[in-house]
Amino acid sequence: MKPLTADEIVVMFLALGTLLAVARLFGEAAKWLRQPAVIGELLAGIVLGPTVLGTLAPDIMAHVFPADGRSHLVLEGLTTLAVVLFLLVAGMEVDLSTVWRQGRAAATVGMSGIALPFAAGFVGAYAFPAFLGSESDSNRVVFALFFATAMSIAALPVIAKTLMDLDLYRTDMGMIVIAAAIFEDLTGWMIFAVVLGMMGGGEDHGPGAATTILVTLVFAAAMLTVGRWTIDRSLPWIQAHTSWPGGVLGFSLALAFFAAAFTEWIGIHAIFGAFLVGVAIGDSSHLREQTRATINQFVSFIFAPLFFATIGLKVNFLTNFDPLLTLAVLLIACVVKIVGGFLGARFSGISRRESWSIGFAMNARGAMEIILGLLALQFGIIGERLFVSLVIMALVTSIMSGPIMQVILNRPKTRRFSSYLNSRLFIDPLKAVRRQDAITELAQAASEAAALEPAVIADAVWARERVLSTGLGNGLAIPHARIRGLRAPLVVAGIAPGGIDFNAPDGALARIILLILTPYEDSAAQLDVLAAVARTFARADLCEKAVKAGSYTEFLALVKQAEGP
Repeated sequence: MKPLTADEIVVMFLALGTLLAVARLFGEAAKWLRQPAVIGELLAGIVLGPTVLGTLAPDIMAHVFPADGRSHLVLEGLTTLAVVLFLLVAGMEVDLSTVWRQGRAAATVGMSGIALPFAAGFVGAYAFPAFLGSESDSNRVVFALFFATAMSIAALPVIAKTLMDLDLYRTDMGMIVIAAAIFEDLTGWMIFAVVLGMMGGGEDHGPGAATTILVTLVFAAAMLTVGRWTIDRSLPWIQAHTSWPGGVLGFSLALAFFAAAFTEWIGIHAIFGAFLVGVAIGDSSHLREQTRATINQFVSFIFAPLFFATIGLKVNFLTNFDPLLTLAVLLIACVVKIVGGFLGARFSGISRRESWSIGFAMNARGAMEIILGLLALQFGIIGERLFVSLVIMALVTSIMSGPIMQVILNRPKTRRFSSYLNSRLFIDPLKAVRRQDAITELAQAASEAAALEPAVIADAVWARERVLSTGLGNGLAIPHARIRGLRAPLVVAGIAPGGIDFNAPDGALARIILLILTPYEDSAAQLDVLAAVARTFARADLCEKAVKAGSYTEFLALVKQAEGP
């Protein structure tokens, strides 16, 4: 094949530059409006695609984004690379150990949250395929399985962002939601891989459908067991003998590409292999949060915007918008997902209000729903009408989750963080130099005020710490737990001038460690205290100044100054 001509190279870079610039601009605007960046990136593609630009200036669109030719082929290849990398990052967010540690509550919410939507989606799509947007030549069972999966899957990145915005991410309720979403993501993609296998992949070089499904299940099981163990053992050597972060980044991407090539060859889309590699890598205890954040930023700010913007180039969202179909998809998706999450939470003994909050949190679909729909469109399972409806459903559910959760929880005005501080529970400096030792030292100080054994406190906090490290970055860590028998919230503040490693996303050592204990029976108290900490320490320079405070009085003065009038 001849190399690209000068004109083709110009068109390629013009298309890439336009897509990335507009997608990043719209993405930042969405974040400014406290919405996921993917919403803005999708809207950028809609503006640049046949919906807007193609209608107003079709010649310009045809020149910048040609529908065929080698420039188009290059753009398609780059967007395939982008979605493979995005699924690698999405997989790295799946912490299997979090699911196990959350135990019965997470398992119940996860199973209920996927079983009810899947059953309702399958029955509805099988009984009324034409009404729900099935193409006339689609296999009825395959379509029903896809629609059931689309109703069931969650969007872990959007759910995590929503919880962070509401200061719920590191609470017990937040961890249950995250663990359940991890379970649903993993289960949903496994089911969809089987659906693609039932289609035989449509390629002559791949094995048959039955073989494809069998090989897919074996590969997934191997990657999540032997592969996961091998990667966990390999990461320390890679980190010790290669430059940071290039060594781990190169290893992760190379492994993802190999797995993507394999799953594409057997008839499953390449993204499934990348997703499984991401799960295996992300679950390793040796992968530091700073490394994870670097890989995330590398993909999220370059490749993800390119991919989501190109979705708008593929479909005219005006001509393919079906109000009745969109309303039906939105109602089915919301009702069964929210009720499924609610019932699972109630069966786990969670209060009614928090159960409804969990149901709405699990309803956010976001990017994962859109990728699922795009694959189904490419494989001919669905048409453009249903695809547009699924994209709208993904956007609406992502936008609505946070505000509705805020209304449901209806938390009363919280006290200021300074009201939880006490001179007798202020340690400067801490003697400990390791995370577990620091928790033990702070628990010892808390034991008298809490009227509990130090070991009881330390064990509860350390068990919670192992679920998700509490290093927030900027030198702050907030180890915490809900304690049975505790009468009121209690905070112990410790200063570690030399810093202690709490595995923060920015890699910074924690120099202010706040041990936060709340009554087990009062889940709202934990939300209030953590929210107060988040508001107070929003300024990056506060930790630096607080470490240099010479006494409890100076520390308290800095905190009150940060809280404002």
